[in-house]
Amino acid sequence: MFIHTTTVRLHDTDAAGVLYFANQFRLAHEAYEAFMELAGASLAAMLKKGMIALPIVHAESDYRFPLRVGDVLTITLRLHRLGKTSFTLVSRISANGQTVGYVKTTHVAINRRSGKKTPLPPH
Repeated sequence: MFIHTTTVRLHDTDAAGVLYFANQFRLAHEAYEAFMELAGASLAAMLKKGMIALPIVHAESDYRFPLRVGDVLTITLRLHRLGKTSFTLVSRISANGQTVGYVKTTHVAINRRSGKKTPLPPH
């Protein structure tokens, strides 16, 4: 489990002043990138010189409560499923101690040269 804190910004909202639906995915991905950096598997380094990529092949989300500019969010990231070539993450988004949304993403390891699935690296 990994915990990431962030704040809803003006550019995250729609004309109604609430979090634009697609930005819930962006916030969850921000937490994923922070986790990977902390784990020593920087996505930037992986894309720059690595042999694998970890694209998202499935994504879903639930919205439980509207979020507005200035809301402080806690995103709890956890591994939901680990396979040989893929993994699924669940991000629980909370504000003021209340769960306000969920994001679930499935990532598949691919060889960047061949574009084919490859086993996840041990790390």
